[in-house]
Amino acid sequence: MNIAKDTVVSLRYELFDSTGDMLEQVESPISYLHGGYDGIFPLVEEALHGKGVGDRISVTMQPDDAFGEYDHSLVEVESRGSFPKEVAVGMQFEGGPEGADDDDYMLFTVVEVTDDEVTVDGNHPLAGKTLTFNCTVTGVRPASAAELAHGHVHDEGSGQHLH
Repeated sequence: MNIAKDTVVSLRYELFDSTGDMLEQVESPISYLHGGYDGIFPLVEEALHGKGVGDRISVTMQPDDAFGEYDHSLVEVESRGSFPKEVAVGMQFEGGPEGADDDDYMLFTVVEVTDDEVTVDGNHPLAGKTLTFNCTVTGVRPASAAELAHGHVHDEGSGQHLH
C-alpha cells in the first residue's frame, strides 16, 4: 500500500540542523494520519505522498517550513516573585495574555534567572533553524473511522505530532 490521504503512516526519523549535527532520532516508529491533518510538517508530508514501506526521504526545511523564524518579541523579562522559589534555567511554564483562553497560551522556557528577574522565551527551541528531516517508512495502513473523525492516530500510543 502506498501513502495517500487518510492512511496512517509509520516511520523512523532523524532530524539534523544546518551544520549536520543530529538533533533528534527515533528508533521506535512514530505514526501520523496522512492527508492534511497537521500531524507532520507539510513539506515532509508532500514528499512522503505516494511512497511505500521501505522508502526513504530527506527534506530540508527553511525556518518558515519548520518551527518558524525566531521572534524576539517572545522573550520576556518577568519579576522573580512571579515564579516558584526553585525556578531554574530550562524549566518551562505556560503563559499568555491576561484573560486569554487556553488556545492563546504558549510554552515559555526559562533562559536566565537573577535575584530580581526571570527571562523566559516563548520561541520553539528550533525556531529560526534550517532543518533536514530524514525518514524511512516502516508502515502504511488505512485509517480507521475513529481516527478520521478525530484527525489523529489512535493506536500504538504513537500519535505524536511532528511539528
